[in-house]
Amino acid sequence: MPSVTDILEGKGICICAGSGGVGKTTTSAAIATGMAARGLKVCVLTIDPAKRLADSLGLKELGNEARRVDSSTFDAQGVEMEGELWAMMLDAKATFDELVRRHAPDEETRDRVLSNRIYQQISAALAGSQEYMAMEKLFELHSEGRFDILVLDTPPSRDALDFLDAPRRLTQFIEGRSMKIFMKPTGITMRIAGRGASMMFSILKRLVGFDLLADLQEFFTAFSGMVEGFQERAKRVNELLADPGSCFLVVCGPQGEPISEAVYFHRKLVEARLPFGGVIVNKVHYIGDDPSGDGEDLRRALGELLGEGDLSDRVAANLADYRALAERDAANIDHLAAELQTQSVIRVPYLDEDVHDLAGLAEINRYLFAGTEERAALLAS
Repeated sequence: MPSVTDILEGKGICICAGSGGVGKTTTSAAIATGMAARGLKVCVLTIDPAKRLADSLGLKELGNEARRVDSSTFDAQGVEMEGELWAMMLDAKATFDELVRRHAPDEETRDRVLSNRIYQQISAALAGSQEYMAMEKLFELHSEGRFDILVLDTPPSRDALDFLDAPRRLTQFIEGRSMKIFMKPTGITMRIAGRGASMMFSILKRLVGFDLLADLQEFFTAFSGMVEGFQERAKRVNELLADPGSCFLVVCGPQGEPISEAVYFHRKLVEARLPFGGVIVNKVHYIGDDPSGDGEDLRRALGELLGEGDLSDRVAANLADYRALAERDAANIDHLAAELQTQSVIRVPYLDEDVHDLAGLAEINRYLFAGTEERAALLAS
């Protein structure tokens, strides 16, 4: 069974995806921390609005620019850091603005678009813009070549399917009929502002305080000069996702629904011909070989240790419940491995405390980066 180190050997991009509430953000941070501890220069990106990544890395906040995590923070937790760890949280609006600045043919066009009220609304609310901007930021950092590996945290898996499809959808928007209508410098009034439409826009102008039709025409006309640049970038983003140097890791829990989500997401990766690396299953209930024999033997052993009575009965019942959960988890994970036809399934056990700091990340890394024999010994301990 491979470790994360084996899976990411020679990779420049690691994309963690999965349903909500399975520890995906924490796993992304743990992977980035582990790779940096092994001498690489790593940047981890998140679009998680809960900002849990900053908390787990001991940072007060993250922004749209990569920020280095102070190595002394790791020293205080007893984590040896041979490389560099950087982190950032995506600001979709700021990233969209950067794209406009990059693709605008001149300063006047750039300023017209950025100040346009229609653009300001679209850049903040366009369906898929957050997911597309995550890909854009990933592409930008990869192109700069500043880091050995980039680790991307993503939205929950059904949304992550939008995230995979975001470049194509944004290109469709740019190439759509509405764009083509407004980009034509002549005939706009004939097409849009007939008597009924003209009256509607006139009423809207009085209500909102600006000429909506004029703003629409200005935005689409100014944006037309950037269409080719956006199309080319979307194509290159898709190529980056499919490149063998990229790797998708599916993160899930051992329960039924997260397992189903993982199978569904893996199927979509295969259909899209995107490179799948493996699965990380978090919060697994695990129990080693029970030397105490059957339930009656256990009750007698607990009775001798704790005394006959309610306490030993409750402990025995609790252990029986935990064993049932462990058996369920094992069966679900076996089903997952069979469905995905992979041996690259890494189990991280249910820990006593929630992971919210570097010490917790280090504990997770013991399982993520362990070899087969070491992991078996950890799970049995």
